[in-house]
Amino acid sequence: MPMPAPSLMSKVQRLIARSVLTLPRPVVARLAGAPIEKDGNVLDRQVQLALTLGRLARRKSAPELGPVKYRRELDEIGVALAPAPASLAAVRDLEVPCAGQHLARARLYVPHGNEAPSPGLVYFHGGGFVAGSIESHDAVCRDLATGARCRVLSVEYRLAPEHKFPAASDDAETAVAFALDHAEELGLDPSRLAIGGDSAGGNLAAVTALAMRGRAHAPVAQLLIYPACDLTMSSPSIESLGQGFMLETDTIRWFREQYLPAGHDRRDPRVSPLFAPSFAGAPPAIVVTAGFDPLRDEGLAYAQKLRDAGVSVTEHREGALFHGFLHTTGAITAARAALEAIALALGRALGTIGT
Repeated sequence: MPMPAPSLMSKVQRLIARSVLTLPRPVVARLAGAPIEKDGNVLDRQVQLALTLGRLARRKSAPELGPVKYRRELDEIGVALAPAPASLAAVRDLEVPCAGQHLARARLYVPHGNEAPSPGLVYFHGGGFVAGSIESHDAVCRDLATGARCRVLSVEYRLAPEHKFPAASDDAETAVAFALDHAEELGLDPSRLAIGGDSAGGNLAAVTALAMRGRAHAPVAQLLIYPACDLTMSSPSIESLGQGFMLETDTIRWFREQYLPAGHDRRDPRVSPLFAPSFAGAPPAIVVTAGFDPLRDEGLAYAQKLRDAGVSVTEHREGALFHGFLHTTGAITAARAALEAIALALGRALGTIGT
């Protein structure tokens, strides 16, 4: 269903945040306070101020809100610091048939000048497997479509805790198969289809890319933006960056509890792709990590596992940014530049943009 209208308080907070973050950079630096450095990375000054504003707004965490309220919260966060919607040739909503007669909502984005059959990207939103939607990631998908000059099919999947693993993973694989089977209808070139996502969506993209190896038609590239690759939560950055930088350790643990059935093996490769027995034959990858993201180290480890298996990997290490920066590209300059670089890398991987 369409995203509910934001509350008056949310509108006021959004206006204040945009106004403050777009002040001259010396003013932003003074308001942000002393620079913050971790592991050799210095936090972007606009990001530092945005995090301060977020604390002042006293937004509740996902565990405090619970699944239903957090879903509304993430949809609001998705547009709070997003840019004006990019102009496209066409945007069409549709449904993807999944297991158990479930119909997943999807949205197809077609950039200007795009002729069918076109290279494309099947995209899965983030949200800890608990929240997120085609609405929360609408601006992101519009910008990926225009920046990479490809069609983007954004697909929702069943959310936890109502639908625990493997529902989301099953839906992701079904959605990619749907895009390949209905390529002509969607204006897609099945031989140039990528799969991608951010955070939990990056997990689903990585898992699906591994699952579809060796098929006659399979994704030719994977775009993994600050992906959740290790649900054992054993990477050092889970602790070193687990407080104060938007995504926190307690929230990650809560997401995991919502997603996994009781007693499920956290090293299951369909849960934690970092523990897959083999990465050989996986499609070329674009792996994006953020310096102030608790998931940073597992993303870096996943990129290395792919590389060790002979898979071509393009890494984007956004050292000054944080988990969720895709949603701040309308106000934070470094986040905007990062998304433009990601879209450019995707376009090069799909052959829509020259090297």
